[in-house]
Amino acid sequence: MKALLIYPIQLLTKLQLAVCGIGIIFATTAEALAQRGQEKAYPIIPVPKHIEYGNGTVDFDGFHIQSNDFSTETSRLLHDFLEGKGIPDRKRGLVVKLQRDISIEPNDESYELKIDSAVTISTGSQQGIYYAIATLKQLFRKVGGNGRFRMVEIKDWPSFRIRGFMHDTGRNFQSVAQLKEQIEVLSNYKYNIFHWHLTDNPGWRLESRKYPQLQSDKAFSRDVGQYYTQEDFKEILAFCKARNITVVPEFDIPGHTEAFRRAFGFDKMNHPQVLSILLDLFDELMSLADANEMPYIHMGTDEVRNRAEEVPKEFIETIALHIQENNRKVITWKEGIELNNDIVTIQQLWAQHPPSKGKQFIDSRANYINHLDPFAGMVRLFFQQPGRQKEGDDLALGGILCAWPDNDVNEERDILRQNPIYPSILFYSDAIWNGRPQYDERFWSTLPDAGSEGYNTFQELEEKVVRHRDLFFANKEFPYVSQSRIPWQLIGPFDHGGDFSKSFPVEKEIKKSYITDAGVLSWKGPYYGGTIHLKHFFGFPSITDAKRGTFYATTQVYSPEDRIQDFWVGFHGWSRSGGRRGGPFPQLGQWHHTQPKIWVNGSIIAPPEWKQPGIRADSEEIPFLDEDYFYREPTKIPLKKGWNDVVLKVPFGEPSWKWMFTCIPIKRTAEGIREAKGLKYRTAIKMEQYDD
Repeated sequence: MKALLIYPIQLLTKLQLAVCGIGIIFATTAEALAQRGQEKAYPIIPVPKHIEYGNGTVDFDGFHIQSNDFSTETSRLLHDFLEGKGIPDRKRGLVVKLQRDISIEPNDESYELKIDSAVTISTGSQQGIYYAIATLKQLFRKVGGNGRFRMVEIKDWPSFRIRGFMHDTGRNFQSVAQLKEQIEVLSNYKYNIFHWHLTDNPGWRLESRKYPQLQSDKAFSRDVGQYYTQEDFKEILAFCKARNITVVPEFDIPGHTEAFRRAFGFDKMNHPQVLSILLDLFDELMSLADANEMPYIHMGTDEVRNRAEEVPKEFIETIALHIQENNRKVITWKEGIELNNDIVTIQQLWAQHPPSKGKQFIDSRANYINHLDPFAGMVRLFFQQPGRQKEGDDLALGGILCAWPDNDVNEERDILRQNPIYPSILFYSDAIWNGRPQYDERFWSTLPDAGSEGYNTFQELEEKVVRHRDLFFANKEFPYVSQSRIPWQLIGPFDHGGDFSKSFPVEKEIKKSYITDAGVLSWKGPYYGGTIHLKHFFGFPSITDAKRGTFYATTQVYSPEDRIQDFWVGFHGWSRSGGRRGGPFPQLGQWHHTQPKIWVNGSIIAPPEWKQPGIRADSEEIPFLDEDYFYREPTKIPLKKGWNDVVLKVPFGEPSWKWMFTCIPIKRTAEGIREAKGLKYRTAIKMEQYDD
């Protein structure tokens, strides 16, 4: 076996030694690669608590795992990963030591990783091994047929014990293969919970052998006949277990139960037979895995919105107590049905609902990917503090990132195309692993000022995410490019009086300020990002609290030559749930029904030729096709050589929901979306030119 530790060399003199069959090259200069450069080349997400990069790499053409303290199943993922990369397991290969050390602190998921002439993983638990292996996979490179690891020392542990991701397969079925693809990604980024929402109005998606009518065609309103067999369920359980991920299955009751009622012909959930059937179904679910493998059962209880779904509280408490008698922990939504204090449940928080006093909780507030755009949404996931505290404790267990693509889809891959699932997983993984300080709430919707601590920390993670996109997500749906250096100046709101088409002097002449009936309006900024929320749809502090009006935004883009440049341009950001919320959808010739506009170098840029213009807001059964900028054809905009002026008009008013805009150049490649090359950005308005 040949393994080579390579150190940075600036002088030609060097000494090569052989140590245990591994070639080591030492440089005679004391200067080493800067930590920053090594971190950019070998970024780790989530960022470890303590990391020190060495001054070289170790190359190897084989490996050998030594694991006296842990089972071979624990090391199987690393073994299979390296062999899958073409690196064979051989006795004289690079030694990978997995060693138990119960002194590793502060918790049972902690690990230490050292890479030099060997790879040494020290931890007190199986979980620590999984997370060290996930880190190793991110540090691996294939170079000239050999494997390569960056030399490094890491001490790491999570700040929250629950770090999860939820998929709603009740509304839109996803194949076992597509779920496994995403679970593999979760494992690589140190998530430990897969919350599986198995039932909803369109379908009860888990096979019941006792009540096969749940799989009858009449039970489904979408994806008829598409459900998970009990063997499918066990397959996902085993796949997750091998990756240190716990499955949390959810039967959402008594709301979201149209499929259940269709199957049995019940008009209401308070039918005398319903309780006994549900107890049987939860028993059948729990029979598929013991309490060690499946310790949590989620029973929903949210959004009981009509009389057909109403049941006495005792109905829900009977089921909860029955689940607890089977040694499972019960999870319910909040807002949901509140149970008596003597019934121990874990609350999963959504929207902005606070936890009940003294209750354990999981935070999913404002974590719904289906509402998020790929740019401002990632800012939100980065800055919003999980649990509203710096780290977890006995009550604040952690957080679960949720995907609720309620609307029907044409095919299952549209769930990944039309929701920024993979970028969200990466950005949120760092927040839920490391926790967050108490950042200003304004940064939940708007990037901090350039050069500030918050801005710099976001930019550092953004660089890592972009690098991971290129390394690990080729040919996968990853709609994100670097956005933090794009500056915008804003002026407004001008009062359009309900007439979205009303023109204001900005469109004729750019000046420092404008006199209006309400006073003087001046340009402000710069604000940074690919997407700017002028008023945030979740009510977070943002740029304006006005209820309506027209803003203008401007920036300048430098191009090294004349070119036709692809841009992502949008003015609403349609949530993939609840129909076309904030609709109706625009007609042909409109960017949006609020009639926004975009000019580049004074020329108006035409909106897309919509495939489905004018669709009503209440349209959840009509799949999205091209409504959002990141899954439709990019807008082609001519740029001249030199600086190009970009101006946007962004009106807002009822019934629209999101006061926002997106404008960012991108490059399409065979492997996915990338940054447009050669462009530079600056603020368009130099305020000093207006000084007296």
